[in-house]
Amino acid sequence: MSNKTITDTNYTFPGQTHVYKGKVREVYSLDNDLLVMIATDRLSAFDVVMPKGIPYKGQILNQIATKMMRDTEDLVPNWLAATPDPNVAVGKKCDPFKVEMVIRGYMSGHAAREYKAGKRMLCGVPLPEGMKENDKFPQPIITPATKAEMGDHDEDISKEDILKRGIVSAEDYAVLEDYTRKLFQRGSEIAAERGLILVDTKYEFGKTADGEIVLIDEIHTPDSSRYFYADGYAERQEKGEAQKQLSKEFVRQWLISNGFQGLEGQTLPEMTDAYIETVSERYIELYENITGEPFVKADLSDIDKRIETNVLNYLNA
Repeated sequence: MSNKTITDTNYTFPGQTHVYKGKVREVYSLDNDLLVMIATDRLSAFDVVMPKGIPYKGQILNQIATKMMRDTEDLVPNWLAATPDPNVAVGKKCDPFKVEMVIRGYMSGHAAREYKAGKRMLCGVPLPEGMKENDKFPQPIITPATKAEMGDHDEDISKEDILKRGIVSAEDYAVLEDYTRKLFQRGSEIAAERGLILVDTKYEFGKTADGEIVLIDEIHTPDSSRYFYADGYAERQEKGEAQKQLSKEFVRQWLISNGFQGLEGQTLPEMTDAYIETVSERYIELYENITGEPFVKADLSDIDKRIETNVLNYLNA
């Protein structure tokens, strides 16, 4: 099965100056202010990368992000120039802002855990009393996060602290906030058309060489967003039942049920080929639900070569 996934890349493209390897994506910087971003099939949960790749996962995330960038570029400019391969996005090199703009329409995930612990303020935003997990907020709230200096965990931060610490200027932050609300509104409308609810998501922004603020990274994918099925949402809330989710939460739940939450001394459970197959199928289901289109499987016979050929053809053209 290993040759059917791409979990590591080692390319040398013309004019290459730098390679950055993230948890699931690898970014090649070229000397003409272009970035080649490759979505691998690596799967991460609890800040740990699983030992085996998930077939088609990189293609799925890349294609959802590409589609959503195209569907929102009339509202917010983005970094994307082309997708020469199902796993690859090419675009403008940007200087990223050191905050993630997290926006929440519902009391779920991290917000719900904080609320249960008695907190009524999240990132400087007051939370209404009397809410239940997965209730809708009166208005979507922006709860930014910043990368911790040590390690890979994100940390909550308020708008006031961002400005006070000079992480982002007040002028730029106003743009980030405006773009975040516009993208979430459009994302919610797209989700509603597919019978889904966009619960919460995060956006990342950067500045191009000529000072334009643009959307970067991924957008509205199941790795960066949480979706609920709209059908039955109200009934489940009424009865206090768990919502039917469309995100990689199912992987986290499987790990928890097998005694793993990324804590010291815990051992990763074995991912059998049969289990990996089911994860791949769930990702395909996510793709089809989120985009409303059938998933077309790319050729997996030699992904490494396929990517290299497609990127070189694009760059040489």
